[in-house]
Parts: sequence; structure tokens; C-alpha cells
Amino acid sequence: MQRKSTLALGYAYKLKGDLRKALDYHLEGIDFANLIRDDIMLANSYNAIASVYTLQENYSLGVKYFNSAIKIYREQNDSVRLGVVLMNAGDLHRDNHNLDSALVFFLESKQIFDKINYPIGAAYNLGNIGLVYAEVGKDKTAEEYMNRAIQTLQKLGDIYPIATYQTSLANIYSKKGDLKRALNYAHSALNIGEEEGLKEQIRDASLKLSELYQTEGDYRKAYDYQSQYITYRDSINNEEVIRKMADLRTEYEVGQKQAEVDLKQTEVDLLNEQARNNQIVLWSVIVVLVLVLCLTYALLKVYRVKARAVRIVRQRRRVIAAQRDQLEDVNRTKDKFFSIISHDIRGPISNFQGVSQLIHLLVESKDYDGLLKLGTMLDTSTKEVSSLLDNLLEWAMSQQGRMPYKPETIKLHELCNSNLSIMENLATAKQITLTEKVIEKVSLTADKNSVSTIIRNLLSNAIKFTPEGGRVDLALSYDLNMAVLTVKDSGIGIPKEKMQHLFDFKGERSRWGTGGEKGVGLGLTLIHEFVELNKGKIEVDSEEGKGTTFKVYLPLVPSD
Repeated sequence: MQRKSTLALGYAYKLKGDLRKALDYHLEGIDFANLIRDDIMLANSYNAIASVYTLQENYSLGVKYFNSAIKIYREQNDSVRLGVVLMNAGDLHRDNHNLDSALVFFLESKQIFDKINYPIGAAYNLGNIGLVYAEVGKDKTAEEYMNRAIQTLQKLGDIYPIATYQTSLANIYSKKGDLKRALNYAHSALNIGEEEGLKEQIRDASLKLSELYQTEGDYRKAYDYQSQYITYRDSINNEEVIRKMADLRTEYEVGQKQAEVDLKQTEVDLLNEQARNNQIVLWSVIVVLVLVLCLTYALLKVYRVKARAVRIVRQRRRVIAAQRDQLEDVNRTKDKFFSIISHDIRGPISNFQGVSQLIHLLVESKDYDGLLKLGTMLDTSTKEVSSLLDNLLEWAMSQQGRMPYKPETIKLHELCNSNLSIMENLATAKQITLTEKVIEKVSLTADKNSVSTIIRNLLSNAIKFTPEGGRVDLALSYDLNMAVLTVKDSGIGIPKEKMQHLFDFKGERSRWGTGGEKGVGLGLTLIHEFVELNKGKIEVDSEEGKGTTFKVYLPLVPSD
């Protein structure tokens, strides 16, 4: 009787959330099992204690007690219990990213369940093995195992873990670029979660759907599923508070039942022994006092829970207010940005209007000089629109967090020389002396595409705002553990009032170049964001009428 009661009480307190009492009863079960020399009861107690430590996220003790249980089940040849505890131990290792150990436990558990023809246990292990392979990047193998698990579980009518496996499969197909199948798996996982009332599966499937629709460019659905994810995430977190309030009620009811038992026992004692009247009265008073203390404690706990809830609500209100202010600032920046773009792109585009009719007139009049001028004008307008749209696309991608960032070891001098070659014609057209080649060899760790964009925009700006006969120099140097890229021009300089907001969208942004080129200032914003993306910094020194010097500091290749 005690054997069953200690384990049952331990499991009951674990379900109730009182892990300390659960451990007390399971430890008592170990003592009793040792006393009566019952190895199976001892292993059951070890397994139960390991489960409690798993809930407490105590990895080392959980592994210790699982191993103790496994050892005994092996010695007793208890295949069913051994398969279950191996699977539980595998889950603990997987949750703590000890994937090699997790795979060993799951494979052995599956072999045991296959041998004793226990298909549901084998299916669970197939799915768990698939999850491990997914985490280590073996997507093809992971997909095979999880599909086999899903087929078996569907036949057996156990769909609880299928939602978890399908969410993982959605992630695999997302990495493959097969968004259609990824969305199908994610929607199926969400449907199972909603049908079965599985909040954690609904939360995970909603997050995956939000990520997939964002990748697909459907930001409306991405926002809706992100909102659903947040709702279920908060609901799951709030259930912990609700559970604690339910625990208080349970403790109160247990106290009442215990009082009723005491009163009944008192009545029996009164019938059997009148001499114990004084003692009964004393115990009754003690019980009343205990109930009062319990009730007072319960009320105090409720008050603390309410006070905590109020603090959480206030904190969330502050977060929401901060997010609202941030969103308003983003909207203002967006409006300012689009007003600049709509104004400044109109000029180059308007040059294309009536071009075909003008070409006919020039050909008919055999005005070849006019055709050459028209061609030059169209070439200039095309370059302006192309440059503006390139910068616009890169800026938009960086704002959405979709700009690919792949740091690698790059030779900065080669990247500089490549961009100097691209800008050579622009400089020649304005009779500007441009650095022919960078000789200093510098290697650094950075994203190649974004660094190239930095160099290109710095050179383009320098040429744009330098008059004919001027000079633009590009040089490389070192400063401690940083590479220094310097672009210096003899141009018109930057007014002091524009220096404060040089890298954002505040204030007047548009400026005309010395050759009539139009600029919106987007290139400088891109430079600033890409320098920060590569963990660097930028400095500007400018004087009107004398020129401007930009210095970009980027981290060198770390020494071994």
C-alpha cells in the first residue's frame, strides 16, 4: 500500500505543480524500496525524480536519475519500462542540445519497441529521431523519419505529436525554398493544434506561418499570424499564474477535508472515551486557528498575484506606448522618404517623355548633333534613375531586416580598385582626377556586397559634388585593429546645418551636384547603415568651398 501511495502522491504533487513535495514523496519511495528490496519500485522512483528535475530544468540531476533507472530496468529485463525511460532521457538530452546522446537513446528505445511490437512507442521515437536530425541540419534524413512517424500515428489515431513534426517539416521546406509545401505543413500543424486544443503547437505553427508569409511578401498574413503567435505565447505564460491560483484553492479544500476528518475522529473519541473532552476542545481550537492562518495566507497570495498582474499590465502599457511612438517615428520617416523619392525621381523620368517623337524630328531634320545631345541626356537620366533605384532597393531590404549579411575574409584593396574602374568614366566626363589604383594591401572580415556599396556610394558622391578639374582620392591605412578607408575630394563641401542629420531623413535632403546631378541623400543613409552592419564606424570632416573627407573604419581579419 505504501509503495503505491508514495508514487501516486509524488505524481499528484508534480501535476499540481508542487515539485518540492513531489520530490519528498519520491525520495521517501526510494527509502521504502531499499527497505523492502524492490528494484522495480526503486527504478520507478528514480524515473519519477528524473521527470521532476526535467521540469525544474536541472539537466545534470535529471540525467543522473534517468541513468540510475535505466541501469535497473536493464538488469530486470523490463523492456517496456526501459523503452519509455530511454525515450524520456532522449527528450531531456535533446532539450539541452546534447544531440548525439539524444540520438543514441532514441535509437535504442525504438529497437526495443520494434522488438516487442509496440508501434506507437516506435512512432514517437521515429519522430524524435527526425527532430534531432533536423537540428543538426540533416534535413533529408529528418524528413524521412518524421514522415514515417506521421503515417504510423495517423493510422493509430494519435495525432498529438504530429503538429510538432509538421512544424519542423515546414521549417525544412522553408530552407529548401519550397514555400508552398512549407505553408501546407505549417497550416496542417495549426489545424491539428486548433482541433486538439494544443496551445504550444498553435503558438509554434503560428510563428512559422508568420515567418513563411513574410518571406513570401504577404505582410498582411504575416502580421495576422504574428499576432496569433503573441496571443498564444502570452496565454501560455499566463496559465502559470492561473495554475498558482488553482493551487491555493486546492490547498484550501485539502485543509477543509482534513478538518472534517479530524472532527469525525473527535466524535468517535467522544463516544469511546468521555475523559478526552478537554483534549478534543484543544485540538478543535488548533484546527480553527490553522484554518484561519491558511485562509489569511491564501488571501495574501491572491493579493500578491493581483499586485503582480497590475505591475505586468502597467509594464506592458509602457512597452506598447514606446512601440507606438517608435511606429509613429517610422511612419514619419517613411512619409519623408517617399516625398523625397517622388520629387527627385520625377526629374530624370520626365526626360523620357516625348523621346520617340523628338528622335523622329531630329532624324528628319538630320540634326545629328541634337541626337548626340539627346543620347547623352538619356544616358545621364538612365544612370540617375538606376543609381537611385539600386540604393532604394538596398535601403528597403536593410529596413526589413532582409539584407543578406555574409561576413567573409575580403581583400579591401581589390574591392577598391574594382569600384575605381567603375567610376573612372564618371570622373573623366567631369575632368576630375581620380585615384587610379590602391596599392596598400588590406584584408578584413566583412560582408563583401555591403562594403562594395559603401565604396561605390562614397566615390559617386565625391565625384558628384566636385567641380570640373577637381580631385577625388581613395586611400587605405590602418588604425590599431581597424582598416581605414578614406575618400577625400576637393568639392563644394557640406553646409554645417546639414552635418547634424547627414545620415538620417530629417531636414532637407536634396542637393544638386556640380554638374547638375540630382541627389536625395539616400546613398549616405545606406553607407551609415552598412558600416554599422559590418561593426564599423564612419567619420566626416567637411568645409564649404574646400572639400569633404569621409573615413570608414572596418574590423581587420582577427589574428590567430
